Amino acid sequence: MGRESRESRIIPRWLRRADRQAAAGAAAARAREELLLAVATAGFPVAPAAHPQGYGCSCDRIGCPTPGRHPVSLAWQTQATTDPEQIIRWLNADPLANFVTATGAAHDVLDVPAPAGYAALARLAAEGIEPGPVAVADPDRVLFFTATRGTPDDEDEWWPCELDCHPETMDEHPGLRWHCRGSYVLLPPSRVPPAGTGGVRWLQGPERPLPEPLTLLEALTDACAEHLAAQPEQAHAW
Repeated sequence: MGRESRESRIIPRWLRRADRQAAAGAAAARAREELLLAVATAGFPVAPAAHPQGYGCSCDRIGCPTPGRHPVSLAWQTQATTDPEQIIRWLNADPLANFVTATGAAHDVLDVPAPAGYAALARLAAEGIEPGPVAVADPDRVLFFTATRGTPDDEDEWWPCELDCHPETMDEHPGLRWHCRGSYVLLPPSRVPPAGTGGVRWLQGPERPLPEPLTLLEALTDACAEHLAAQPEQAHAW
């Protein structure tokens, strides 16, 4: 009788713990879906990306140099969409997937070191300038989403640069990087390995109006210059 009584107490506790875990997982999945659909509603084209798998990457490339930071398909630029039904299909197919947004069509992204980004945000607030959507790529970058200059009427006004061709190698570029046509950034709530070291989260959500990039540029470039002056050993990488 005593043994049966103990088991009757243990089993309900186990079941309650499993129910709580299942509810937490369902809530996290809903939160991911809501964040991605909010991005699509804002008009940012979305494409699926690889995700962390232990210390490595979910892609099939042995020794992937940028685990969890790159699109799944080489056709990501044409694949990127704001169609909510397609985004949900991708989520259902791979609930762990990260997502990127293709820049240069609906928006650009100004990407700076975290210390420079926080300093620029303080300066913009003091000057009464609205920075628009801002994401943090923990632990070391801040992403400012702006209106695009990637498809000007005069194509001679558009400039490519190496930073836009290799958006995943952010640790090699401690200065400002302008993601425009042909580039991408990871979207919240993306994760990067190793587990617990960081990911991408919104500081100010995608529902905010996109500012013109030139309204932010002075504050960002000044903050980057101050950041590099404080770390001269990194100046060669800019």
